[in-house]
Amino acid sequence: MRRDLDRLRDALEAIDRIQEHATAGRTAFDNEPLVQVWMVHHLGIVGEACRGLSAELRDGHPEVPWSAIIGMRKILVHDYFGLNLEEVWAAVERDVPLLRRQILDILTAAGEAT
Repeated sequence: MRRDLDRLRDALEAIDRIQEHATAGRTAFDNEPLVQVWMVHHLGIVGEACRGLSAELRDGHPEVPWSAIIGMRKILVHDYFGLNLEEVWAAVERDVPLLRRQILDILTAAGEAT
């Protein structure tokens, strides 16, 4: 079984992969199906990593919208054909950078920052 800190590092790695391609901007996202698939895939990894976190860790960090992250993963995985690419891009642009900082703060507090 993976530890919480391992799962947080998994999420952080997926976030970094998202941000590698997010720098190309919205136009690249809109015009490149592979970039869309990349973003959706890695957002799903973030959601899966967060879904596997212990209740103790999630309860200890109520500032992180765990339910929303896990809920988005559920939509990405189970309602793929109903995806709203506007929402996917909004999450990439608005939510991912904040989540990255929050995860880094948790890892730093645990003495595990990378």
